[in-house]
Amino acid sequence: VQLVESGGGLVQPGGSLRLSCVASGFTFNRYSMSWYRQAPGKERELVASISSAGGSTNYAESMKGRFTISRDNAKSTVYLQMNSLNAEDTAVYYCNAKRTGLGLVFWGQGTQVTVSS
Repeated sequence: VQLVESGGGLVQPGGSLRLSCVASGFTFNRYSMSWYRQAPGKERELVASISSAGGSTNYAESMKGRFTISRDNAKSTVYLQMNSLNAEDTAVYYCNAKRTGLGLVFWGQGTQVTVSS
């Protein structure tokens, strides 16, 4: 099982980034997918999640209206479009796969997002 994130980097305040997470080794379309983030000295927090078929999404309050989660089951990929970034968005962003009911959870290695001028 692998979850490989990409798309992180350094961006100026107000800028945008699109993160990608490519999955392999499991049946992607049977798993809900989420993005989490962890800032230095803080606990990991949920950013956004999307249901297995993509019909339902959920966002942390501070991300609503700025971030958009989506998935392409044909490509076994989940995306996170991040707009209007600010310094508080600086964190390592992690991809997460979960199969509810079976207790299966997988994590990616994370990708660093730094928002700074």
